[in-house]
Amino acid sequence: MADAKQVVLIMTDSQGANVVGCYGRPEMRTPNIDRLAREGMRFDRAYTASPVCGPARSAIFTGTFPHTNGSWGNDMPIGLNVKTVGQRLSDRGIRAAYIGKWHLDGTDYFGSGRCPDGWSDDYWFDMRRYLDAMSPEDRKLSREVDTPEKAHQHGITEGFTFAHQCSDRAIRFLSDHRVEPFLLVVSYDEPHHPFTCPPPYCDMFVNFDYPVGANASDPLTGRPPHIREWAEEARLPTGRKSLRSPMYFGCNAFVDHEIGRLLAAIDAHAPDALVIYTSDHGEPLLSHGLPAKGPAMYDETTRVPFIVRWPGRTPESTANPNPVSHIALTPTLLDAFGLETPPFLEGRSMLAAFTNPAARPNDVIFVEFNRYEVDHDSWGGYQPIRCAFDGRFKLAINLLSTDEMYDLQTDPQEMVNLIESDTHAPIRDRLHAAILDWMGDTRDPFRGPVWERRPWQPRRTLCWRGSVRNRKDDGYERRVLDYLTGLEVEQWVAERKRGGA
Repeated sequence: MADAKQVVLIMTDSQGANVVGCYGRPEMRTPNIDRLAREGMRFDRAYTASPVCGPARSAIFTGTFPHTNGSWGNDMPIGLNVKTVGQRLSDRGIRAAYIGKWHLDGTDYFGSGRCPDGWSDDYWFDMRRYLDAMSPEDRKLSREVDTPEKAHQHGITEGFTFAHQCSDRAIRFLSDHRVEPFLLVVSYDEPHHPFTCPPPYCDMFVNFDYPVGANASDPLTGRPPHIREWAEEARLPTGRKSLRSPMYFGCNAFVDHEIGRLLAAIDAHAPDALVIYTSDHGEPLLSHGLPAKGPAMYDETTRVPFIVRWPGRTPESTANPNPVSHIALTPTLLDAFGLETPPFLEGRSMLAAFTNPAARPNDVIFVEFNRYEVDHDSWGGYQPIRCAFDGRFKLAINLLSTDEMYDLQTDPQEMVNLIESDTHAPIRDRLHAAILDWMGDTRDPFRGPVWERRPWQPRRTLCWRGSVRNRKDDGYERRVLDYLTGLEVEQWVAERKRGGA
C-alpha cells in the first residue's frame, strides 16, 4: 500500500558525535551523514544507555536498561523472557529485518549466526554469518588489516568488508519490500576495531592529526581511583595535542560511504520512510588518558550522534538541544507504527520531538555501567555506575570508587569535578535523588541504601521498605501473581507487612 509506514534504523559502532562532520567535525569526511542532518533534525545531546557494545544494544532493542534485561556486560545475553522490538512488531504483522552486528545472544563478539525470534531469517546477517562464508585465511585477514600498507598489500576491496555486505543485503531488502510496512535495522560494525577499510579510505587520514581536547592532558586530579588506575595501566602518552589513527578515521569515512549507498536505496524504494541514524557509543580518543570505552561517563564515550529524517514531518536543517536517550528508541518505534507502549518498557516515546526541535522529551536521562565483559576482567572488571544528566549537569555515582559531577555548559571537557562543591550541592542532590528514584522505579537489582551512602551526602532517607514492586505487563507474559493470595496482582507496587516476602 502506498501509505505504508516504513522505518529504517541505521547504526554504527564506536562512533561518537565528535567524529561526525555535522557535529562540528567537517574534517571527518562524513558527507552522507551530514546530508541526512541537512534533510532532517540533529539531536545535540543524545546519549547511550551504557557505554559498551552489548549493554548499549540491549537498551536500544528492548526498551529496558541492561540492569533489567540481563545484558550487564558484553557476551551476556538478554533474558529469555525479554522481547525485542522485532518480536513486538512482527507479532503485529509488521516485517522486521535486522542486518549487521547483533551482540546480544551471549556467545561472543561475532554472534551465533542464528536469527532471533521476530526478525526475518531471509535477511539476517550477523558477523558470524559473514565469517562463515569466508575461507580460514580470509577470516584471519578480516581481523588483521589494521594499517593502510596491509590494506594495499592484501588488495582489500569494498566487497570484502562487513559494511559493504551489510549494505548489499539492506539494498536488496528495500527493493523487495518497497510497498509494505517494515522496520529495517542496518547495524554496521564499522568504525569499530579492526578498522578494515579499502582504498581510498585507508589513505585519507595517513597524515591527519585529529585535534584532541584539553582533557587529553588531564592530570586526573580529583578523578575517581578507578579512572586513575585505568589511565596508569593504559600508559597513553600525555601532553598530546593531536591523535593519529588513520585506519579508525578512514573506517569512519568508509562507513559514511556505505551509509550513502543505503540512503540512495531508501530514496529510490522508500522515499517517505522515517530514517533514524545513531551509534551505540563513542570512543575516548585520548580523553582523560583512557584507551577505550568502559566504566566512565565522559561525553567522548557516552554522547552519540542521533539524526532523524522524516519527509514532510521533520523540519529540515534543525537541531534539538535537549537530552535524549537510546532507551526511548523501542517505544518510539512502536509509537511510529501506531502501537501502544507496554508499561514494562523503561523509556517513553520521543516521536513528538521528531517534528518539533524545541521539544524536551526528558527532564533527566540516565546512563549505567556494570562490567565491560563477562569473558575477561579488563577495564576494572565489576565497576557499577549510575549516572544522571539534565542537559547541563552530569552526576556519576561510581559505587566502588568516588563520585563525579560536571557542568558541561562551563566545563565541556569535564575537567572540574564539582562533587564536593557547596555551591552546586542542591543540583547534585537533585540529580542524586533522580538516580535513586530511577533505580527504584526500574527495580534495578543492584539498588539499595549503599547508593545513597556517599561521603558528600549527609542525609539518609532510604531504608528496607516493606513494598513489593511487581513486574509490569509486557503484552506477552501472564500477569504476575500476588505472593500472599496467589491471585493476579491488581497494582504494580504493594505494601507488605514486616515478615512478609
